[in-house]
Amino acid sequence: MNPAVDMNITSQGIHPKVVNRTRDSFYSHNGKGINLTRVLRHFGMDSAALGFFGGFSGRYIVDSLREERVPVYPIQVEETTRINIFLNDGSQEYKFVGEGAHVSPEAQRELLELLESLPDFDYFTINGSLPPGIDETFYDEILEVCRLRGAQVILDISSRRMPELLRFKPLLIKPNDEEVREIWGRQLTGLEDVADTMALLHGQGAQNVLLTLGDKGMLFSDGAGIWYCDAPKVKLVSSACAGDSCLAAFLSEWLGEGGLERAMRKGSATGADVAGSNGIGDLLRVSEYMQYLTVRKVR
Repeated sequence: MNPAVDMNITSQGIHPKVVNRTRDSFYSHNGKGINLTRVLRHFGMDSAALGFFGGFSGRYIVDSLREERVPVYPIQVEETTRINIFLNDGSQEYKFVGEGAHVSPEAQRELLELLESLPDFDYFTINGSLPPGIDETFYDEILEVCRLRGAQVILDISSRRMPELLRFKPLLIKPNDEEVREIWGRQLTGLEDVADTMALLHGQGAQNVLLTLGDKGMLFSDGAGIWYCDAPKVKLVSSACAGDSCLAAFLSEWLGEGGLERAMRKGSATGADVAGSNGIGDLLRVSEYMQYLTVRKVR
């Protein structure tokens, strides 16, 4: 919905009223769904990217995807696709994230018509924030098209309408602990809180829940049991793309032949590898990190 060019830069501190010199500038074509598609394809799964793109930054994203041989269905908008800045001052990370380019009603209809006309697809993911111009009821329209197409839906969004959207019974949702607190008003201080929250989400319609906890690991529930996987310890370079990459790696096994335990270890390892990199990075440490992770059933 809201793609971006991410600029990752490093400085030696941040000081007012002086020129702050930066180094190690790194630009990447991003947006949650785009990150998901790129990592899915890295791990051998067919996936395409859909979204709204405008201006020179929108062209950069589309061209970069096509250079990587990623199928992309761009819908053009008049405003320029946002550029986000992630600044690491040597000890802390600062995030400057734009709201995105305005999307007209005509462009929204174009997306719905695209979904109605695309060849058969098995899964559809909705990721990230909504740009200006799109009302949150647009989610309902997309989900209804997916229902009619018989496509399973995966939601990774921060919408306060999530409890209502769960009536569409998505195959999987991926909230983090902050979203659980902000959307459902649940504070996760222990296993009982987790179990009660999982029961609530399943009761509202979620078939499966992947609850991410950042560097504290992740939890998965299918309504019958709850599993926990720890997380590798890495030096943070940029948290941008980490959650999306984690989900993609998880799906690459969970929707395939890998099984739940391998899916959780791969998701956790990939999220950590990306957090220790600029952008998505090279994903070369995923197999190494997986060796040190364990999955256990906790409920």
